[in-house]
Amino acid sequence: MSILLLEAKKITKSYAEKKILNVESFSIYSGDKIGFIGDNGSGKTTFLNILAGALEPDSGIVKRYCEITYIKQFGKSDQNADCEQLSKYGVLEKIDNEKLSGGEAVRIELAKALSHQRRLVFADEPTSNLDIGVVEQFAAELTKLESFVLISHDRMLLSQYCNKIITLENCELLVYDGGFQEYLEQSAAKKERLLAEYNQYTAEKARLQSVFLEKKNMAKKVAKKPKGVSGSEQKMRDFTSSSRSNDGRQASFDRAAKAVLARIDHMEVKEKPFEAVKIHFDFGFTNPPENKIVISAKDISFAYGSKTIFDKASFSIRNGSRVAITGENGSGKTTLLNLINAEDSPVYKVPKANIGYFYQGFENIDFSKTVLENAMQNSVQTESSVRSVLAGLLIRKDDVFKNASVLSGGERIKLSLAKLIVSSANVLMLDEPTNYLDINSIEVLQSILSQYEGTILFVSHDKTFVNNVCTDLLLIKNKKLTQFEGNIDAYETATKGTKVDAQRIVLENKMLELTYRISKAKPIEKDALEMQYQECLHMLERKSELG
Repeated sequence: MSILLLEAKKITKSYAEKKILNVESFSIYSGDKIGFIGDNGSGKTTFLNILAGALEPDSGIVKRYCEITYIKQFGKSDQNADCEQLSKYGVLEKIDNEKLSGGEAVRIELAKALSHQRRLVFADEPTSNLDIGVVEQFAAELTKLESFVLISHDRMLLSQYCNKIITLENCELLVYDGGFQEYLEQSAAKKERLLAEYNQYTAEKARLQSVFLEKKNMAKKVAKKPKGVSGSEQKMRDFTSSSRSNDGRQASFDRAAKAVLARIDHMEVKEKPFEAVKIHFDFGFTNPPENKIVISAKDISFAYGSKTIFDKASFSIRNGSRVAITGENGSGKTTLLNLINAEDSPVYKVPKANIGYFYQGFENIDFSKTVLENAMQNSVQTESSVRSVLAGLLIRKDDVFKNASVLSGGERIKLSLAKLIVSSANVLMLDEPTNYLDINSIEVLQSILSQYEGTILFVSHDKTFVNNVCTDLLLIKNKKLTQFEGNIDAYETATKGTKVDAQRIVLENKMLELTYRISKAKPIEKDALEMQYQECLHMLERKSELG
């Protein structure tokens, strides 16, 4: 039987007179595994902060019936972490370090949060800055949690681990029962219904406008007197006519026209659902290279002080390929992008390769200019093409005239990407381009990059995004670079047998070691060692069953 863990009623919140939240009611029960999605700036984090008690609403009440663990997006908690969790996330020796990478800081926060068993866990974009392997490790932790609310744009997590989806639209909370796939189906059906209502509305409005014009034209016609007839003669005809006078007929048509206009004014306005904008731009303006290989390196080595990042690593990038660079946090993904982009780089680039680099720090945005002025600044495309790219990235209509300084983080990412896409660059290098983008924006970016005619190298922790965009993988492991033609799913399928064999060898060696230790162990130690042996044996049997 489900137990009520939290309930919220009549929650409102505004910032600078702009309403962010207007939630009538919301409840969380034991067993609820909730994925929380919505557009950038829609109020997801604000609502989660109110539910957790970290922020007071303008009005409304929240009742909490259990302790809550809160993994904040940019927060640093004072909780202690146990050694097991720190080791699991590979940060046991880094807990006291002052200088941490973004991924290391996130892993420490995850270890802290998961060290404390709570009935309810809140997590705000917990996988940002994590490599794909750690994301999958965190996903395994989600299966052990009884109840959670997860703000995320990671479609893999939402699809596989959530049994309910909530979203904020126009300040109101909408709840969809079922996982992310069910949400997509329900959302598509809703969009189809709204489109049908919009088409019906526009057709009826057009019909009424036609009737209105017809009545107005008829009123004008009867108002005209026949040629050669004086005004006094027309009045005498109207007086002696057994039918209604011209003035009467004109007034009747005018009243009918006004009645039709009133019907139009009282119609419930239906907005057209958003449809993806088709992007048109001429890639020929970028003077693309014709070489089969545009970037290559042979036996490059690189180190930060005594820490070696690459040791005699080699790779080559095919023209027109979309290459995902993958590897563990700290393995050198961003370092590789920086090496390729450096002026004195040991990496060879063909003369026509013109690199456009996406930075997380928004270095390419002039915050004194508008969105459109920024996008046009170094563009080789027409203004029409630039505006279609911005619209494709969900920066539409009057938003292009907003000053760049007032853009949200997600909007700044979109503008930075738009500037690169319409520039003279024919090789794009993108470092975590999906960070902090909402799901709609990620899917739009995914579509744009899949159509891009140039070469792309990118780093992303979003497995779904990587699978849908990349044509090739460049894997960093043990300071070397390995290439694979295909996406992550194809790579995992191709190497599955190898992984299983490697794991089997590790288990068999572990069992040999345990057998030796059991033979030498004191009686008090034997039970624990034999338990470890049985666990290894069970895992080995499972792998044999899986083939």
